[in-house]
Amino acid sequence: MQTSHVASAAGVAKRTSVRYTILLMIFVITTFNYADRATLSVTGSAMRGEFGFDAIKMGYIFSAFSWAYVLSQLPAGWLLDRFGARRVYAASIFLWSLFTLLQSAIGFVGSAAGAVVALFVLRFAMGAAESPAFPANAKVVASWFPTAERGTASAIFNSAQYFAAVIFTPLMAWVTHRFGWHQVYVMMGVAGLLLALTWLKVMKNPADHPRVNQAELDHIEQGGGVVSARKKPADGETQRATSWHHVRQLLGNRMLLGVYLAQYCINVMTYFFLTWFPIYLVQARGMTILQAGLIASLPAICGFTGGVLGGVFSDALIRRGHSLTVARKVPIVGGMLLSACIIGCNYVATDWVVVALMSLAFFGKGIGALGWAVVADTSPKEAIGLSGSIFNMFGNVAGIVTPIVIGYLVATSGGSFNGALVFVGMNALLTVFSYLVIVKDIKRVELRQPA
Repeated sequence: MQTSHVASAAGVAKRTSVRYTILLMIFVITTFNYADRATLSVTGSAMRGEFGFDAIKMGYIFSAFSWAYVLSQLPAGWLLDRFGARRVYAASIFLWSLFTLLQSAIGFVGSAAGAVVALFVLRFAMGAAESPAFPANAKVVASWFPTAERGTASAIFNSAQYFAAVIFTPLMAWVTHRFGWHQVYVMMGVAGLLLALTWLKVMKNPADHPRVNQAELDHIEQGGGVVSARKKPADGETQRATSWHHVRQLLGNRMLLGVYLAQYCINVMTYFFLTWFPIYLVQARGMTILQAGLIASLPAICGFTGGVLGGVFSDALIRRGHSLTVARKVPIVGGMLLSACIIGCNYVATDWVVVALMSLAFFGKGIGALGWAVVADTSPKEAIGLSGSIFNMFGNVAGIVTPIVIGYLVATSGGSFNGALVFVGMNALLTVFSYLVIVKDIKRVELRQPA
């Protein structure tokens, strides 16, 4: 009797958990992705001292990354849907790490004007290389995770932006202080090149992965994951025509337009943090570069915590029977209302209160940053990469606008950041408007095929 029971139990295969290994991998990659974007914000003060950049020039240099990042989104989405996340993501990591490494050599250009041009060009190239990253993350999560786990998975990889600040901002500040700004780019570039090789070794589609058993595949697929291997289109011209047909449909969908607008507004705060925040601490609050690097990690810790909690809370609402619309909107709206408290920094003089308000704002922003979960929930199954790229394109227009607008606001106000913080806080409130008024029900979009 006991022997029969043991045999029966042994016959039931234990479900593997390879999807968590894949999630860890995209979390690590996204951490490096954001750390590489933030290198200039950490080294910016030292580079301004060496090359004489003013605030407006720094604003344009900061924006160079996002010009290319935004312009490259649609091609990146098409590449992901055509060639898959494994190969496209590996090439992306390799190239952006190479361009990061090359930034260490701009001091050899020979003139301040030449350094500005070289830095702008390399940051532009880096932005183009990074363009597939987040659409690839969304594509991987949609393939590897069922709906009830997708909010948490998306929140975890999206929270890597804060984890990058927690780990790498103090580290890069220390390296700049101890060895010079050049070594920051060497360190990050070499590490990224090694990461590209690791991704190729670890990543496969769920249906093709040798360590995934049928129980895990069933769990993913029955829960709404897209586990099927990618089908290679037979006709490239037909595929391109179909893709543009899909673009028109996605851009004509009211729900998605509301989500796109909201992501732009959320990213205003993201790019303030990635570009001007350490300089704000140095110039407006009188801190050293090393102090700014350490202080910047505190709001980042709160953002990371809020990001994970937002995803867990959203998925918990789904498991308790709430609709997908309620489960995603409640943390987004609540979190972004909380993040508007960043405006309060204009009305306090004590540094620890400023840091507390910044930390609270980034905690709220973390809770509300569920846009990538919404993309995985709503993207048409045949165009996940393309849908994620359009979303990312709209969102990262903020990377062009935010550094330039803040640069002008700071320059025209005699170095004051008051207008900049109001600008950031108002965009948080616009996110709330977008989800409450423009976005209706959150559901997967069904595309019409071209005649």
